[in-house]
Amino acid sequence: MKVTLDDMVFETRNKEYGAYYLRKNYRSYLTRATVIGTALFSLLFAGALAFNKIQAANAEKEIMVDLSATNLDEEVPEEEIEIPEDVTPPPLEEPPPEVAQEKFLPPEPKKDEEVTIEEPPPSAEKLETAVISNKTVEGVEAKDVFIPPPPPKEVAVVKVEKAAEEEIFMSVEQDAQFPGGMSELMKYLNKNVKYPAVAQRANVGGKVVLRFVVEKDGSVAQISVLKSVGFGCDEEAVRVVKSMPKWSPGKQNGRPVRVWYTLPVTYTLQE
Repeated sequence: MKVTLDDMVFETRNKEYGAYYLRKNYRSYLTRATVIGTALFSLLFAGALAFNKIQAANAEKEIMVDLSATNLDEEVPEEEIEIPEDVTPPPLEEPPPEVAQEKFLPPEPKKDEEVTIEEPPPSAEKLETAVISNKTVEGVEAKDVFIPPPPPKEVAVVKVEKAAEEEIFMSVEQDAQFPGGMSELMKYLNKNVKYPAVAQRANVGGKVVLRFVVEKDGSVAQISVLKSVGFGCDEEAVRVVKSMPKWSPGKQNGRPVRVWYTLPVTYTLQE
């Protein structure tokens, strides 16, 4: 009796449990499964191949066409189209009558050696019944024909921006000037500025700085206080500036413009 590895492993174990039987018959089961699987695969492959051949044969039978009943040499008669005799072409529209035209070209500037004798302009009688053109054409009188007016020419309109007109310059080519110059301005301030009594009692002095606009007509506007002293000094300086006569306006590129002007007004207590 041939002793196998399985006999040696299960020598002291229970061989009736099932594991010994499975290990002992494993090779035979594997061989049997391989043979059965191969047979089934071959059977399926052969069946599929036979099915494809049968389908191809049926398709060839369906494609065959019976041409025995068809006569290819027989000509097919063409359908005859009847044209009615009473059909007449539509009448042609008559072109509109041509308007009488008189040749008249405006003169063009030329050199003396290029000047030729020009044709005289048409008379007023001819222009009453014809239109002006670059050639003379015989036709019906223009009184009976409506001639549309020429399209209006586009006129370029230059719009002046309001912002440019209202621009206030900080510095210009020719500064704004008080009548008589700076010396007359100082005399005007010394004569018209009154020292407020409240500032005198409080012993307050100093420099009020005003800023205003000299308009194009020389008038003063937009007065503001840049530096204040208080005690009525600011209000007095503004009052005097408002009552000033018209200045000579500032100029830029030779035309009057609006200019900012800064003016200090000094208050000094005399001992």
